[in-house]
Amino acid sequence: MNEPGGGAAGADALPLTDAQLDHLRHELHRQQSALRTELRRMTGSLADVREARSDASADDEHDPEGPTLSSEWSRIAGVTDELERSVAATGAALERLAAGTFGTCIRCGRQIGFGRLDARPSAALCITCARLA
Repeated sequence: MNEPGGGAAGADALPLTDAQLDHLRHELHRQQSALRTELRRMTGSLADVREARSDASADDEHDPEGPTLSSEWSRIAGVTDELERSVAATGAALERLAAGTFGTCIRCGRQIGFGRLDARPSAALCITCARLA
């Protein structure tokens, strides 16, 4: 599966074509929209748990049927943090696209192969540098 421009990274990766850039731009915008929607949903869930935790009558620690409010808070907070990082990475990729540096590894400066970018459009590192990170 090493088609022209499809290599993972390095000297053999070809520059991205306009069609590939358009495809990746569309995918980044789609992902950004989906991530923001999910982030809003999780932020709302976090607010709900925060409200329930502040309710003096909530006795979740003795409910054997479900998770405690503390564990639910931790779970939602972790997912929210990951979503925020993904939104930031997608935004940074869109900024690189606008600046004309998209598809170039931010560490070594080599071309990132289309195959890697197609699988992970927000990738800022070539596969070689990503393995070292």
